Amino acid sequence: MNTAVDVVGLGKSFGSIRALDGVSFQIREGEVYGLIGPNGAGKTTTLRVISTLILPTSGSVSVFGFDVVRQPDEVRQILSYLPEEAGAYRNLSGYEYLHFMAKFSGSDTREAIEQAAKISGLGDRLKDKAKTYSKGMKRRLLLARALMGKPRLAILDEPASGLDVLHAYHIRQIIKNYVKEHGVTVLLSSHNMLEVEYLCDRVALVNKGKIVLEGKPVDLKTQYDSQNLEEVFAKVVGYA
Repeated sequence: MNTAVDVVGLGKSFGSIRALDGVSFQIREGEVYGLIGPNGAGKTTTLRVISTLILPTSGSVSVFGFDVVRQPDEVRQILSYLPEEAGAYRNLSGYEYLHFMAKFSGSDTREAIEQAAKISGLGDRLKDKAKTYSKGMKRRLLLARALMGKPRLAILDEPASGLDVLHAYHIRQIIKNYVKEHGVTVLLSSHNMLEVEYLCDRVALVNKGKIVLEGKPVDLKTQYDSQNLEEVFAKVVGYA
């Protein structure tokens, strides 16, 4: 299987704060890979470097062979990024927002909007203004925006954070079905370790800017004789 993302010795400092300290991992084409760990562990910083939003202090990152520092334009053309705190334009309807974003990204507008409408599952509510949406509906709209251009790599930061059970379930189903249908590669971050067991082919446990463990969820649970990844994480970092 081809390598989609190659992260080698990634370091990032903000003044005297070392946010990332020698992070290395590879993501295979067509898999869902999860970075999991507590808030402040370095997950979002890693995603932002890969997305070309911030420059690394050290190390290297390539996305389908393109270097994120030397070839950022090429990288941006093949990935989409959904930040945790992303928002939609309040006074646009769902359809208007998707139409605007499709034109902005250079996608085939009609096909992209039809794809996004299907992904969101919002039906006739797409005719309503975004300010009338619940948090879960907004997140579904934003996820549809992130996926509608059929990116080679979709980077999702806490895709279901703060959502109720039903909306979180719908978000996970969207991601899982989209990967299966289109073969897109997904990198996601989450502090919800139970959630990623359902979604991810492989995970990396991140703590204090370092990867402390990596592997398939089922293998990690077996290795550490644990019922779930939360228990694995607690044992690895010495909380259990």
